[in-house]
Amino acid sequence: MQKGVVLLQNHIEILIDHAKKNIPNESCAILFGKIENENFIVKDVFLTENTENSSVEFSISPEDLLRVYDEAGKRKLELGIFHSHPDSNAYPSFTDKKYMEINPYPWVIFSNKNKEFKAYILESDIISIPLKII
Repeated sequence: MQKGVVLLQNHIEILIDHAKKNIPNESCAILFGKIENENFIVKDVFLTENTENSSVEFSISPEDLLRVYDEAGKRKLELGIFHSHPDSNAYPSFTDKKYMEINPYPWVIFSNKNKEFKAYILESDIISIPLKII
């Protein structure tokens, strides 16, 4: 089990700006990172378009996903998922949980409503993990 997620302050600013630009829809991005001492240390952020154009769900295009998997492989990096909740808390929705089963990575959610970031993983259930900003 992962102990937590570590993001740089500049990554936070990039993700908040991306979330604001996508209101009223959810924003989404891929987080590239390394596992160090069981923490997911974010090294880079790849902003993506929400192809759903929805305020309650998101989808990343197959083309972006292929680029992401290729880049992660070349750079020997692990993946994480980011998305925003424009009008709700930073907690995985039923739809998020379904996609967490398919994408067993750390998930970071930003609540535009509460201006907060939270991180989760899915094991037998959704588990909140610490998110540290440096």
